[in-house]
Parts: sequence; structure tokens; C-alpha cells
Amino acid sequence: MQQLSIGEGCDKIATVQHEFLHALGFWHEQSRSDRDDYVSIIWDRIISGKERNFDSYDDQVIDSMNIPYDYSSVMHYSKTAFGNGSEPTIVTRVPDFMDVIGQRMDFSDSDVLKLNQLYNCSSSLSFMESCDFELGNVCGMIQSSADSADWQRLSQASEGPESDHSNMGRCRGSGFFMHFNSSSVNEGATAILESRILYPKRGFQCLEFFLYNSGSEDDQLNIYIREYSVAHVSSTLTLVEQIKDIPSGSWQLYHVTLNVTSKFRVVFEGVRGAGASLGGLSIDDINLSETWCPHHVWHIRNFTQLIGSPNGSFFSPPFYSSKGYAFQIYLDLYSLPKIGMYFHLISGANDDQLEWPCPWQQVTITILDQTPDIRQRMSNQRSLTTDPFLTIDNGTYFWDRPSKVGAQVIFPNGTQFQRGRGRGFPNFMTQEMLKSRDFIKGDDVYILLTVEDISHLNEQNYPLPTLGVSDLCSSFRCENDGICILQNGKAECRCRSGDGWWYMGERCEKRGSTRDTVVIATSSTAAVFALMLIITLVSVYCTRKKYRKESDSRTVNTIMENQYAL
Repeated sequence: MQQLSIGEGCDKIATVQHEFLHALGFWHEQSRSDRDDYVSIIWDRIISGKERNFDSYDDQVIDSMNIPYDYSSVMHYSKTAFGNGSEPTIVTRVPDFMDVIGQRMDFSDSDVLKLNQLYNCSSSLSFMESCDFELGNVCGMIQSSADSADWQRLSQASEGPESDHSNMGRCRGSGFFMHFNSSSVNEGATAILESRILYPKRGFQCLEFFLYNSGSEDDQLNIYIREYSVAHVSSTLTLVEQIKDIPSGSWQLYHVTLNVTSKFRVVFEGVRGAGASLGGLSIDDINLSETWCPHHVWHIRNFTQLIGSPNGSFFSPPFYSSKGYAFQIYLDLYSLPKIGMYFHLISGANDDQLEWPCPWQQVTITILDQTPDIRQRMSNQRSLTTDPFLTIDNGTYFWDRPSKVGAQVIFPNGTQFQRGRGRGFPNFMTQEMLKSRDFIKGDDVYILLTVEDISHLNEQNYPLPTLGVSDLCSSFRCENDGICILQNGKAECRCRSGDGWWYMGERCEKRGSTRDTVVIATSSTAAVFALMLIITLVSVYCTRKKYRKESDSRTVNTIMENQYAL
């Protein structure tokens, strides 16, 4: 058992991932035996006494799982780690990776691959399906015989889209999506596409996909669940979501919450609307996972035109949390190279029925990495919590009712409201990070928002331990930079080790080394050899002595027998 502590300033999801990977057996990426082939350590720029953080170890200590050096690993130090100034302490052999190392967004593909290999994981608790329609088998999906039209696998449609969402036309000979041509059928006609059979494990799912409308504004997409009984004979078709008023001319992101407990299929039904249609509906990049869907999606168009411009700092539309609190997100794209993100409470329709100051609402803001397969994404996510006891300089509660502590502002439609102070992240991510993945795709950016009540975490419905690690370790000192840990309710020392040396003993008071081990082993071997030689010599001596005695006895007996014979 290992106890991990994540303090203030270290509460990014990727920092949590980093510490858990240590607990699961991972070293820092730049500690690998082959690290000098990929990075250079500038030792005189490192804070004195921190040099051992940059030690590397041979492949008898660190197993890289036969996976190439990973500049984007969540386990890699940043270029200025433990620096005594502003100059880099780590310089990448390939300059393009200087601003890649040290990312704290998410696991890299290699991190996940190594983790799965190390623990022999071949299945996932939360992942169910990902489909970008690149393969001709369309991910095992089937066309229904109960409809009046079919979905077609295309790389472009005459009235749009001109390319799929996965590749955005960047790769020749690839880039497919499924298209329902509503212009070729009458009003009310349907086209049904069903997923392969899926087997849930957790009982809640989030369906995510991109949808493009080039047909009638009245065309719609229905999402059903076809759930099978235990006997596998009958199935029940349940309507989950009707998607109407679909914007035309661009790919749109949708999330649909499912709550399925038995095996099922996801059913996409395109429906021809009443208005005129020159195109139809297209779907791409479907992902299904047993996770919670975000509460809101903020879709920002023409994003690159806003970066660094005077209009690059603006507020989101108003949203409501599940508890009924109204809020906005402020995005700062003007203060480059850093991009800021802030959360503001605003006056809303439910304010009279809500608790103030706003207590323990956890706000999670995510800039979506639009990589098609959800398993390969590295979205950038940060969270903050509304502490009802937080005050500002004059003693006013920071998260109090906006009509009491906020400033009056006006929506674009002329409606007046009050907006409270903002709190968030002036360095949510950098401009370079924003360009490093598919955060911007088709000049669109999606910001996912979730606000959930976590006040129940303050309820102490379970017994708390009377002694923590700090209490037990306060009187238990580990020598030679050993670390005190709690093991089965007792304080123990975890001792340092290095390349060919280690500390041992109850308090790490003894030092061992490969050299000492060799000397001890050699001495032990010599001692054993000498002892065996002595034992052998004594055995030979005793045997010879015994033989002589027996020989002399036989000689005497022979003489006596001869005498008697005479």
C-alpha cells in the first residue's frame, strides 16, 4: 500500500496520473538507460542538491517495455525542471520537442501502452466502441430492413460535407463517414443504422459523435437503444434522444447519455423532414464509453481568427448547473502565449431557491482533443471548487449571490443581469499546447463543461484513522534520506537505492553495494571451499586410520590362525 497526497497547485488530473504511475511502478521517462540518446542534461543549471532527480538507470533497473523514448509522456520532466534560473535543464536532441516535454494534460499513447503491458491488461472497464468508418466493415454496423433508405459510406457528399471529420481532407485516399441522402426520399422516410451488439459493465454510458446537416432544417436524427433480454430472443427498442434544429454547413458535436444494463445496440435513425433538401445527414467519429457525459458543450467557430486579436477575450453563453446555478466561462485568448479560462456565477432564474454563498460546486473545464479515437486523446482539463467560506479583501463572500456581489452587465439581446467575480486559470494552457494536438479542427474548438455538487464529500460517514503517517513518523527517523511510510498500521522506512548501491536496515542505517556483495560472495565462497577442504582432509585421514586399524587386525588374526593351524 502507498499513500499519495495531492496538494494545492498539484491538482491537475495529469499530476494525479503522474503520481499514480509512480505508485504503479513507473520511473520518470528521462531516467531510462537510453535517455542520453534523446536529451542532454545541463548539470550546472540544476539547483544544488537536486541533481539526483536526474539520475538515469540501466535496463536491469528500468524496463522500457521495448517502447521508444516518449517525449510526450506524462512522466517526463519539463525543460526547466529543478532549474536554478530560466535556462533549460533538459535539452532535447530534436529541438521540436523542447516545448513538448513536461506536458501535464493526459496520459500519452505510450504511457497507456506500457501500463497495459506491465499489468497484462487486454480489456477496459470504461471503453466500449470507437468508429471513424475508415474500414469498409463500418465497425460491424448493420443496415435495417425496416426502413425506407440506407446510410452510405462516403468520403464526400455533393452538398456537403466535403470531407470527413476524422481527417478533414488532410489524407488522400482516406476519410470516410456515413451519409443519409434525404434529398432522394419523401418526407417521413427513414434510414436506420445499428451498431454491433455491445456488452455493458457499469450501467451508465456516454455516446459521443459528430453530425453534419446539409439537408432540410427539419431533418432530424433519433437515437434509440435496442436492448436484448436474458434469453437473447426478443429485443426492446427505446427512444433515447431526438436531435432537431441541427445547424447546417459544419460538423457539430453531440453527447447522449445512456443507462443500459444488458446487452444492446445503438440505433441511429435519420428522418426526412418537411422542408426542401439538397443533401442530408452525415455522422462520423462515434465514441461510446462507460463514463458520464459533460453537462454542456461550448462550440467556438473561427477560433484561429480570435487568437491574439482585440476580440480574443469573451464570455460564453449562459449555462445552468444541475443544481440550478447560472454561470458563464470567460476565455482569454489575448494575453498570449498563455490562454486563460475563468468561471463566473451570474444571476439566474433559480437564485431565490438556491443556497448562498454557493457551496461546494466542482467546476470541470475541458478543451477537447478532437482525435477520433477517445483512447488516443489528450484533452486539457482543469477543475476548481466553489468554497462558500472564501472571502475577498472587504470580507465579502466570493461566491455569494451575484445580485448582491456582482456587477450589472447586458446580454447581446439587451437583457440585464449580474455577473460575479471570476476565478480560474490564467495559464489554462499555452498557445503551443493548443497547436500540439487536434484541439483546433476545421477552425472549431469545443469546450466541455461540467458543474457537479460534491458537498457529500464533506460528510464523515466513515471512521477516520486516529493516527496518520505524519503522527506515526514524527518519532520514527529514517537515516540516509530514507522516507517514512505507513505499512499495515506501522511506521517503516523506504530506503534509497541507486546504480549498484542501496541502503537497508530498519532505519536505512546500513549501506550495501554490488562491490560489497561481490566481496562477501567471494569471501563466502573461499570460506566454504576451505571448510570443505578441511572436512575432506579430515575424512580422508580418519578413513585411512580406520583402514589401517582394520588391516592390522586382519593381519594379527591371520597369524594367529596360522599358528593354531600349525
